[in-house]
Amino acid sequence: MNKLSREQAWDLLTEYTETPALQKHALQVAAAMEHFARLAGEDPDVWWAAGLLHDLDYEKYPEEHCRKAEQIMRGRGVDEVYIRAMLCHGYGPCTDTRPESRMEKTLYAVDELTGLINAACLVRPSHSVLDLEVKSAKKKFKDKAFAAGVNRDVIRNGCEMLGVSLDDLIRETIAGMQERAEEIGLKGSL
Repeated sequence: MNKLSREQAWDLLTEYTETPALQKHALQVAAAMEHFARLAGEDPDVWWAAGLLHDLDYEKYPEEHCRKAEQIMRGRGVDEVYIRAMLCHGYGPCTDTRPESRMEKTLYAVDELTGLINAACLVRPSHSVLDLEVKSAKKKFKDKAFAAGVNRDVIRNGCEMLGVSLDDLIRETIAGMQERAEEIGLKGSL
C-alpha cells in the first residue's frame, strides 16, 4: 500500500477545500476515524487520512461529489484504499460503492454523526465536545428538526453494517473527537 503521510493528506485537502468549516469537518471525521482505527487494531494514520479526504471535492465540485474526488485522487496516484473509502462514504446518495472493509463501514457511519455531534456542541454553554454525553447527543439525534441536514438513516445503516449499537457509535465518536478537541475546534471554554 502506498500510504499517505498526514502532511500529504492535509496538503491535498487544502488544495481543494479552503472553507474553514469544511476543513474543520474533515479534521473531525479524521479524529473519529483515528480513534476507531486504534479500537480495531488498524493503522491510525491510514484511517485518519481516509477520514480527512472523504469530502475532498465537496467545496469545488458539489454536483460531482465523490466522482470528482475519485478522478483527482487517481490522477495523483493516491492508493486505492483511500479512493474506495472516499467512494464508500457516499454510498447511496452519491455512489454505488458499498462499504466492505471495517474502515469503509466506519467512515460511512461516522461522517454524518460527526456533523450532528459538532452541531450539538455548538449549542452547549461550553461549546465543547469535552463535556458532551451520549444521552445529550442521542436526544439531538432523535430530534429531526435539530441539524436537519444530518442523514440519520445513514448513521443507522452504518451501525447495522458495523454491528454496533447507536449508543456505542455515538460514545466512541465523541471519544475520538475529545482526543483532538482543540485541533478540531471543539475545545470550547473547557
